[in-house]
Amino acid sequence: MKEVIAIVRMNMMNQTKKALTAAGVDAFFAHEATGRGKGFVNPQVLSGAEEGYEEAASLLGEKGKLYPKRVITIVVDDDLVDTVVDTLITTNKTGKPGDGKVFVLPIKDSVRVRTGEAGIKSIS
Repeated sequence: MKEVIAIVRMNMMNQTKKALTAAGVDAFFAHEATGRGKGFVNPQVLSGAEEGYEEAASLLGEKGKLYPKRVITIVVDDDLVDTVVDTLITTNKTGKPGDGKVFVLPIKDSVRVRTGEAGIKSIS
């Protein structure tokens, strides 16, 4: 089993839900978050701010704000990982900064609380 964590734009959430369902993934978690990638920070401005230049620090305040995002967490069988990742990328890629990130992590085990089923049975 793998956990797929995706950070996507807020306005892409409905399309992402539909695409995941079409790909055979009905169960997932989504929650609101704020953040930014390194692409939103000019390295020269950051360097100037670190050196104590007030002008650079004020510019960093404008460019360094946090942006609203959605974090989607999906636990799937190993066979579905590539499909899920491809679906997330295809649905959310605009070619502009802020499209998001996808992380894939191993899951050692899981247990469904209601039935006690473990492993892959607990997520299917």
